[in-house]
Amino acid sequence: MAVHLLNERLFFPSPSRASREGLLAVGGDLSTDRLLLAYRMGIFPWYSRGEPILWWSPDPRMVLYPEDLHVPRRLYRTIRQGRFRISFDTAFERVITGCAGVRNEKRQDTWIVREMITAYCALHDAGFAHCVEAWEGTRLVGGLYGVSLGACFFGESMFSLVSGASKVAFVALVEQLRGWGFRLIDCQVSNPHLERFGARDIRRSRFLSELESALRAPTRTGRWRFDASCRKDGGGRRLTCSQHIENTQ
Repeated sequence: MAVHLLNERLFFPSPSRASREGLLAVGGDLSTDRLLLAYRMGIFPWYSRGEPILWWSPDPRMVLYPEDLHVPRRLYRTIRQGRFRISFDTAFERVITGCAGVRNEKRQDTWIVREMITAYCALHDAGFAHCVEAWEGTRLVGGLYGVSLGACFFGESMFSLVSGASKVAFVALVEQLRGWGFRLIDCQVSNPHLERFGARDIRRSRFLSELESALRAPTRTGRWRFDASCRKDGGGRRLTCSQHIENTQ
């Protein structure tokens, strides 16, 4: 299938027109309006330094349903030890820069180029992009970031400077999203690391249908805070990270 060349017009072709690898379109810009349109359509940017902006909608799509979260036993013990403080939306630029920096240090290719950092910081300022931070004392040692629309959270990247930091942040995020009634966490492409947490592949058509339904819910814009009223699951059981998060507020 032909890859669509974008111009200044705010437009994306249907994700069904993506190539076998998931590439849908090239070009355009990283404005807040275009990024929000892309996410609403199940599309995201992913490209490397020196390349034009590439827009993707892969098939299959990896997702995590919040109620399916699995916390491995070893990670459960780490959480209970209370080694990390966890917070929401207090250091967004440091988190996204940390994600880029860790990949660069490992000599891994990264799509988190300077233009992407600027664009997602603008999304954060507009109230649509959020991060979770993990701290040891006053040192930021891990975290993750993504975009939220309706009852869907679109995960982008995570980093750890200390073993387990981003995993604890991820569990705290998923448990809070579950408490808020989120239906879907987009993990984009298959990842064995996220499979261990309960993520799985579904067909793109199913993902787009479930995304459409999730987008009918109101979007939680603005700066996020952990919600003390959501410290128990539907069965009344205390959430894994609840005590850990209480210690950060």
